[in-house]
Amino acid sequence: MAISRILIANRGEIALRIHRAAHEMGIETVAVHSTADADAMHVRLADHAVCIGPPPATDSYLNVANIISAAEIAGADAIHPGYGFLSENAKFAEIVEAHDIVWIGPKPEHIRTMGDKVQAKKTAGALGLPLVPGSDGAVSDVEEAKKIAAEIGYPVIIKAASGGGGRGMKVCEAEDKLETLMKQAGSEAKAAFGDATVYIEKYLGNPRHIEFQVFGDGRGGAIHLGERDCSLQRRHQKVLEEAPSPVISDEERAQMGEVCSKAMRDMAYRGAGTIEFLWENGEFYFIEMNTRLQVEHPVTEAITGMDLVREQIRIADGKDLSCTQDQIEFKGHAIECRINAEDPFTFAPSPGKVTHYHPAGGMHVRVDSGLYAGYSIPPYYDSMIAKLIVYGRSREKCIMRLKRALEEMVIEGVNHSVPLHEELLQQPDVLSGDYSIKWLEEWLKEREG
Repeated sequence: MAISRILIANRGEIALRIHRAAHEMGIETVAVHSTADADAMHVRLADHAVCIGPPPATDSYLNVANIISAAEIAGADAIHPGYGFLSENAKFAEIVEAHDIVWIGPKPEHIRTMGDKVQAKKTAGALGLPLVPGSDGAVSDVEEAKKIAAEIGYPVIIKAASGGGGRGMKVCEAEDKLETLMKQAGSEAKAAFGDATVYIEKYLGNPRHIEFQVFGDGRGGAIHLGERDCSLQRRHQKVLEEAPSPVISDEERAQMGEVCSKAMRDMAYRGAGTIEFLWENGEFYFIEMNTRLQVEHPVTEAITGMDLVREQIRIADGKDLSCTQDQIEFKGHAIECRINAEDPFTFAPSPGKVTHYHPAGGMHVRVDSGLYAGYSIPPYYDSMIAKLIVYGRSREKCIMRLKRALEEMVIEGVNHSVPLHEELLQQPDVLSGDYSIKWLEEWLKEREG
């Protein structure tokens, strides 16, 4: 049975993006919304709308029982989770399928496996994806640590096994400092997490964040759609993304793309996925896999001409991949700017009423947004209010078009991050593509200083 009515279990620009793809396929949509989102654009445009709770996400967009009830009330035969919220919740996917509703996403077991960092790393290694060299597990013996560090080469990083937030992490440049730094890392880890266990990895001093878009049909067929460079980040949050990466060659793309595709074939992966790597000095190192659509998927659409949401829906409906690897062509360059309702440089949130709104336009300019004049941005959710995606035949032409498009964007009534992007596009390192995941935070510190 073909999908005829999709419930969109999300909000904002991604809900609108899914609605558009569905309508272009002749499929009806059901919008769910909190009371705070009653006037949202996706709610206005959907064929059906169901209120699922009060503003807090825990009572609405994360309320599984209410979402399933809404699907049954509205007669939806499929659910698309978008990204965030319940998109990588394996239990929710299982519940959806248990109610005989099509889950537009990967198999629940793959969501669960890749959602566990330890299990994901083991699985990735078994599938042939390159890992950051290091110890297989915990290291307590100094002599063993010295042996491992000598094998992988200095500098190394000592990490707390139960760590996070940078605590219990020490970078070691030479063997004579290893014992002292191991003790310090263990002590910090014990104080912060109650666990002194540490492990050792190769330290990547200035890596880039490179991710590959993959698609699987769930039956052993899989393709890749090239890479995206997401290295401009602040506190691990992406700010600007581009495709292709300025530093990846055609040969590297083909080679790593095939490694990723083969891994997905071996998993019999279904739907859209993104395999994320750190890249330094020509080497890729697996970080994690996101088993969902990514915020930055439009740059991949721009350079391949493929509608990723449409492909997700087709695959969930049991159809084959719409093309083979040989049929995919990478043309030109695309950049996406995430536009958030926040101060462009202090990043303080800025919810409120949008008094004037005029999106940028023109050839090869795309704005994904649910904004309109008079809309009130609620304070309860993520601050992203729009994505500006620009395409050009070359990176230089893309940047020139992006500068012009940013000049055209009018969002009044709230603070927003367009001025940040305008300033970034004046920086020589950004213009040349010579930046790493540390660049933006270092530049912001210098700017403040």
